[in-house]
Amino acid sequence: MKRSKRYEAAAKTVDRTKTYTVEEAVAAIKALPAAKFDETVEIVFHLGVDPKKPDQAVRGTISLPKGIGRSVRVIAFAEGEQAALAKAAGAEEAGGQELVDRVAKGWTDFDVAIATPGMMRAVGRLGRVLGPKGLMPSPKSGTVTDNVEAAVREFRAGKLEYRTDSGGNVAAPVGKRSFSAEDLKANIEAFIDRIRQVKPASAKGRYILGVTVTTTMGPGIRLAVS
Repeated sequence: MKRSKRYEAAAKTVDRTKTYTVEEAVAAIKALPAAKFDETVEIVFHLGVDPKKPDQAVRGTISLPKGIGRSVRVIAFAEGEQAALAKAAGAEEAGGQELVDRVAKGWTDFDVAIATPGMMRAVGRLGRVLGPKGLMPSPKSGTVTDNVEAAVREFRAGKLEYRTDSGGNVAAPVGKRSFSAEDLKANIEAFIDRIRQVKPASAKGRYILGVTVTTTMGPGIRLAVS
């Protein structure tokens, strides 16, 4: 795969044979050649779990201490007063069957979908649309709730949902390149701590196999995490 000149220049600043402390990795990110936009900084965990086993799935939510530096588009499947509260809290769209029908036709221009328990029978039929995009509301991720107003506010403020993919990886944004080194470090360390805390009891052997941080246009930087 052919890489851009900027990527090649950035790659030369990173030692691929080394594992970095969080502080060193953040310094390396700040030293990368700047892109023409404010790049997202992402963290990727490779975990020693079998995602095919429900009791080894790693999934949850986290509010990073310094936010993620971008607005999050939230919709709410709710009716009546709950829909009105969701809209007042900043939901892009909020509604009942009419919103379900709109999404069923393929509309997915949002980042998070929240639903009241009473709407889940209708929302459950959207699995083909929402499932592949990781947008299906779930009690485990805090996106099925009676307190729709609070959930909308939390996710709009940067609350993140994370989950293992089919390869046992968890990937999520931890900020922007423009963040201060201290803020990036705080977010990265908070996410590492959370992943350690949610190790499935049934997972055997080494749990965290590898952790990498990267910018949108930059090379991966391996962290010294176990």
